[in-house]
Amino acid sequence: MGQKTFLAVLIIFLAFPFIACAHVSREGAVDVRIVSDHGSEFTKFRTYPRFRQEGRYFYVEASKGERYSIQVTNTSNRRVGVVISVDGRNIIDGKKSDLKGRERMYIIGPYETNTFEGWRTAMDRINRFYFTEQSDSYAEKVFADGSAMGTIAVAVFREKFPEVVPFHDRPSVMKEAPAASAAPRASGESLSADKAERKKSEQAGTGFGETTYSPSRYVQFEPEGSPVERIVMKYEWRSELCKKGIINCGSKNRLWPEGHEFAPVPRDFRG
Repeated sequence: MGQKTFLAVLIIFLAFPFIACAHVSREGAVDVRIVSDHGSEFTKFRTYPRFRQEGRYFYVEASKGERYSIQVTNTSNRRVGVVISVDGRNIIDGKKSDLKGRERMYIIGPYETNTFEGWRTAMDRINRFYFTEQSDSYAEKVFADGSAMGTIAVAVFREKFPEVVPFHDRPSVMKEAPAASAAPRASGESLSADKAERKKSEQAGTGFGETTYSPSRYVQFEPEGSPVERIVMKYEWRSELCKKGIINCGSKNRLWPEGHEFAPVPRDFRG
């Protein structure tokens, strides 16, 4: 009747598609930080897409070779499910992610913070995230998928309250959730013909690092039909952020203090 489900340190759930009313996205459902193993947060910069899109968007300065974790804090008084993708792949099963409620997700309790350190390859282990070149990334090496390279995306789903039905109606029965899959394997996704061309650019990607103990268990959770929030982060090397003008990388004059400029005098001024 009920559905058996999972987390100990982390909670995972395989959601099924449900019909529900859409919600207007509201900022602040969760707080997302990308943190290094040293405990510091990788700098992020708010950006706004040229064409209006749902969600919050950021650039993040990546550091080559650095291990990182995705820290998500639930700022609400309700449980939420979070679908997390890195380089376009769901971090639980490695499948291509569209940030939908039918995908595998982690469950976070009210006002709790969970830290996700890598790709889940079993109920009790993950393989660490680290910043690397695109050709060394998990998405590229295993799936030849560069369609969402250099992105960390989080879709937040609130828990669906059970429907109140008349006592004479037959109660709805939840479906049985399948057990967690083992380490993801490359599927029949075709190898891209422009793989060599992508290698030339070598944008930032996320690698498949060392194995780490990370226990999990099933829990019962039914998500609402639409995410209450979407957060997408595009991580780039510092040099790329400089080119895009996201950060000011111009050299400073060691003898001329900035912030004390005056209006320039025209060359032909004779006063």
